[in-house]
Amino acid sequence: MTHLIPSAQRRDFLKFMAAASGTLPFVVQAQSNWPSKPVTMVVPFPAGGGTDAFARPLSAQFAKLTGKQLIIDNRGGAGGTLGAGIAAKSAPDGYNYFMGAVHHTIAPSMYPKLDYDLERDLVPLILVANVPQVLVVNPKKVTAADFKSFLDVVKKNPGRLNYGSAGGGTSHHLAGELFKLQTQTFITHIPYRGAGPALQDLIAGNVDMMFDGLGSSAAHIKGGRIKALMVSGAKRNAAFPDVPCSAELGLPDYTVSTWYGVWAPKGTPADAQARAIEEIRRACLTDEAKAVWANQGAEFPNLTSNQFEAFIKKELTKWSQVVKASGAKLD
Repeated sequence: MTHLIPSAQRRDFLKFMAAASGTLPFVVQAQSNWPSKPVTMVVPFPAGGGTDAFARPLSAQFAKLTGKQLIIDNRGGAGGTLGAGIAAKSAPDGYNYFMGAVHHTIAPSMYPKLDYDLERDLVPLILVANVPQVLVVNPKKVTAADFKSFLDVVKKNPGRLNYGSAGGGTSHHLAGELFKLQTQTFITHIPYRGAGPALQDLIAGNVDMMFDGLGSSAAHIKGGRIKALMVSGAKRNAAFPDVPCSAELGLPDYTVSTWYGVWAPKGTPADAQARAIEEIRRACLTDEAKAVWANQGAEFPNLTSNQFEAFIKKELTKWSQVVKASGAKLD
């Protein structure tokens, strides 16, 4: 009996219903105007790491497509959790975003007192890249010709070799713990404030090895500064076809990938979220981005936000089980 509702209330009701269905002109207009100013994306690691390897090309393509800057704000520390906490507390105005990684689904099992909750305080938008992890060594310090001879050295010299990581509780750290668990070996963990600093110390010979995302190691492998002995997973990577995969080396259950995704602070307007997803997807599908991704052995999964959210839930469960089984602790 809508004829009994006062006209002003009826207009408000119709506006509400139109907005809910996405048909109201001013909602479309609000979406089409985004972004009207520069957008900030927190990257929770120092420059030069795996997250940067995708965030900065993404930023460049975003600017070309939208005419607005995507400012990368590097906030390293505490295995990526410092930056995540900063991002979770940023203004939910549609202009603040966060590029996190697999590390952030490990952190809840490793850090007992995080000042944010990944599922409560941040909204998953889009998975940007998926990259297998790779075992890399400094060829001057680890002279093994292949994985088999390397493993022999590790088994005969427990604790002598060390590995750098992006920090306690990151995938680099857990990949090393999983490797130790599955090969029944012992190597010493050396945590850094990000993959970039760890990688630089590996190249300099200050650490022996790393379990790194292929994205940040790719250029250094190709340049001969570090050597790849194994790529994680059931198949070889197309960008590095000469590097054997873990399955063919007798480690079929050693499957670790480094992935990177974008979140928004809880409360970010739905229209801004939708436009951010649209523009990030367009940026990742440009020829320039595809070339960068392929060169780093990465893929763009092109998931919906709901699929990304389901993926995150699976990763949280998976890594909690790995942490428990390996007994991994913060150094």
